[in-house]
Amino acid sequence: MGSLAIDFCGEWYEPLDDEIFHIGREGDLAVDDNPYLHRRFLTVSLAQDIWWLSNVGTRTSATVADVSGGMQAWVAPGSRIPLVFRQTRVVFTAGPTTYEFDVHLKTPAFRQEPIEEVVDGETTIGPVVFTESQKAIIVALAEPMLRRDGTGYSSLPSSADAAKRLGWSLTRFNRKLDNVCDKLDRVGVAGLRGAGGNLATNRRTRLVEHAVTSQLVTAADLSLLDRMAAIDAS
Repeated sequence: MGSLAIDFCGEWYEPLDDEIFHIGREGDLAVDDNPYLHRRFLTVSLAQDIWWLSNVGTRTSATVADVSGGMQAWVAPGSRIPLVFRQTRVVFTAGPTTYEFDVHLKTPAFRQEPIEEVVDGETTIGPVVFTESQKAIIVALAEPMLRRDGTGYSSLPSSADAAKRLGWSLTRFNRKLDNVCDKLDRVGVAGLRGAGGNLATNRRTRLVEHAVTSQLVTAADLSLLDRMAAIDAS
């Protein structure tokens, strides 16, 4: 294996040091023929002994995190980020489908440990504290991604489907979703607010990408869905 390798659905790619590696609907890593996905969306290249992930698309952003969940960044169109961890996870959504792949460095420049604690049954990630029902919203939206089987693909449920999964009305679900997004927006999570401070239209996508890559929710939290539905049915 060279100094950098990419794992997508169990297939490995090794970008060359002197070439730009293209990722998208077409390219060196052809992710999918999804029409919502840019023909060329991301690139990986080496410059001044540093590997960079660049977003060369015009609409879609990518969430990038080390696999410990301790660092996360949002790579918007036209921006780039250095790849410095031993294993970096890249997650992005095009239309209804979410994709992910891992970037492995042979000699990483940095390592970050996760920062997470549980206080009185509530989940704390840095300064953010969620009630059980607020966390249930995140789990309901992230369920397909949390249940992924290594294919690298998952589908984002609609708010109506997520509300039904919890046994809630759509109005109740949206109200609590507003609260969750507000909390994360206040501590600087990008992509949950649009122009003028209005809630972003793709906030569900951004919320799920952030929650899963930061390990705010994990597969161990899936039992919360049945528990919340049982409470509301009683």
